Amino acid sequence: MEEGAQLTRPEAVQRYEVFHTDCPARDVVDHVTSRWGIWVLISLRSNDLRFYELRESIRGISEKMLAQTLRALVQDGLVWRKVEPTTPPQVTYGLTEFGRDISEPLTELFDRITRRLPPRSAG
Repeated sequence: MEEGAQLTRPEAVQRYEVFHTDCPARDVVDHVTSRWGIWVLISLRSNDLRFYELRESIRGISEKMLAQTLRALVQDGLVWRKVEPTTPPQVTYGLTEFGRDISEPLTELFDRITRRLPPRSAG
């Protein structure tokens, strides 16, 4: 392997220093892997959802935490937000191309974990 050649490639120059505390990529990883970020991304994988639909699909999340999580994911460019000018406003969320790209391995991870868990007993 030619390590010197690897450092001169244009892609290598644009990479982030992910092990530095001030790296912006770390913030995105923190938001994606937060307690609720993963569930929001997985929930939006199949459909665009309104705020209340997301809240109902993710059991245990408060409105405050859902709003904070969505705000961070929208700011990171993983989720888009569309507001319909109605009374009350209808707000719909969906995954951007970046969000779909990130959520795919998360969904695969979740599927692998659930396949390995012992079967749930009825009752």
